[in-house]
Amino acid sequence: MLKIKTITPEQTYPLRHAVLWPDKPYAFVRVDNDHEGYHYGAFEGEELIAVISLFVYPDDGRLVARFRKFATHPDWQRKGVGSQLMQHIRKEALRMEATRLWCDARLDAADFYRRFGMQPISDVFYKGPIPYAAYAVDLSAHS
Repeated sequence: MLKIKTITPEQTYPLRHAVLWPDKPYAFVRVDNDHEGYHYGAFEGEELIAVISLFVYPDDGRLVARFRKFATHPDWQRKGVGSQLMQHIRKEALRMEATRLWCDARLDAADFYRRFGMQPISDVFYKGPIPYAAYAVDLSAHS
């Protein structure tokens, strides 16, 4: 049975590296402010199969939540694990009184984010050869 637990930033690094940036140095998957974030892992038994990191901060008089480094082991993709993590961080962001949830999304995952009410809020940009756009949802309108 899938369980979502709070984890340390260091626990996220192996999946971040293996799934998101396997061709980059291991240090590439670290985020400068990882110690300020909330990190969640989806576990099947004792196995960590997906990770996501949430950062909540003030912006223009309100709190916003940004998630980063969302990675699911390839054996567990398209099985609902990522959807459960998204639902979890949405609840966490609301609990922390964030009014907006956003991310930089790889374009090949855009349909996934749209299922959670997220819409593009930027033009396409690139991180290396990979196209991205910022996606966001107003939590106060979709609680």
